[in-house]
Amino acid sequence: MRWLLVGLVVVVLGGCGGVGARPADGPNVLVTMGFGLPDEHATARVAVFRSANPGVDVRINEGAFDEQQFLSAVAAGDPPDLVYAERRKLGSYAARGAVVSLDDCVRAHGVDLGAFREAALRQVTHDGQVYGLPDFATVRVLILNNPVLRAAGVESLSTADWAGLADTTALLARPRHIAFDPKVPEFLPLWAKANGVDIVGSRLDDPRVVEAVRFTTDLVRRQGGWASFKALRDTFDQFGAQNAFVTGQVAAMPMESWYLNTLATNSPDVDVTIAPFTDRRGEPLTESSGQAWAIPKGARHPELACRFLVTMTAADTWVTAATARRDALAAKGRPYGGTFTGNRVADERIFRDVFDPKGNRILERAVPQVLALQDKAFALPPSPAASELVRAWEGGVNRVLTGRQSPEEAMAQAQREAEKALRRVGSR
Repeated sequence: MRWLLVGLVVVVLGGCGGVGARPADGPNVLVTMGFGLPDEHATARVAVFRSANPGVDVRINEGAFDEQQFLSAVAAGDPPDLVYAERRKLGSYAARGAVVSLDDCVRAHGVDLGAFREAALRQVTHDGQVYGLPDFATVRVLILNNPVLRAAGVESLSTADWAGLADTTALLARPRHIAFDPKVPEFLPLWAKANGVDIVGSRLDDPRVVEAVRFTTDLVRRQGGWASFKALRDTFDQFGAQNAFVTGQVAAMPMESWYLNTLATNSPDVDVTIAPFTDRRGEPLTESSGQAWAIPKGARHPELACRFLVTMTAADTWVTAATARRDALAAKGRPYGGTFTGNRVADERIFRDVFDPKGNRILERAVPQVLALQDKAFALPPSPAASELVRAWEGGVNRVLTGRQSPEEAMAQAQREAEKALRRVGSR
């Protein structure tokens, strides 16, 4: 594929466009899928591209990414020019031939792949070739509700000592409260890694995975069982000023780092400690996740798409977006919690030149923790059957939570489902 870009002399076309809106497409129309414009992080970056490429009509097909719609569009020969999706899924799309290698693209634009965080870049690499450029990045931390812990006489809480954590959970458990939320099934890869096993690349019925399932689901059982546990959690005002940390209805839980900005905005005076999740040896452990940009097979304007995704993930663009986001929040009297990306160079500049916690106690304490964890994070490696594997292990954990199977039975079934999915993908 030739990525050398030539000058553009075009007429800007109107409309927002979308997948399947091809008959009216001109030679310089870019159609995206899975991306929206909810705030300045998005709008400012798109504006950077539009300013540098005034003749290109960028049509943002807003809405959540739909995997089946995307794969169907590729199969029909009518894909968007760009797709914005979870990084962990890109290996599957690359293996299926649904997205194209970006090696020529990044070479033509002189992109330094070393600027991207290792875990994020590994997720978008398949058979030695890069198929996506990382966008946002989030890690997982442990949030401790200090007043609740102190009231119960708990001086420390760690995920290193599983027996001790189980005892502390039992001590803190009381009606209409959550002592410790292990966040399963979603966080099973983190618990499995803490127990010494990578959930992708190993068997789902590995004894260490089974032990992680048993331990985390038992924590829920100790707190009244899944039905009441989930029903209670669903009542929490998670994003409001009366969130569970303010009301004291949660003592501790691991959580994605983006939630820290929610606390900083809505309950800046809540007394919480942000600590690293640890493995069973006590070593800090976190999982990185996030989105990436990729170019589908059959995209009509791959050269322009290449220019777009390179621009959107460049350090200069990120700094512009972070500054715009900070200033917009300041105008509303709200704190800016920083912008965490898959681009290490961008983050260094943002947190040196743009970020200012302005006395917000949560941000002052939390941001250094998150930054320290970014380059220590692991990420789920690419898999040809990424979505199917996630459904397999999450389904297994859910069957244990609802009492339909034992951990051994559930993960044995999950392994069979995973093997079937891998065979199906391999036969294509």
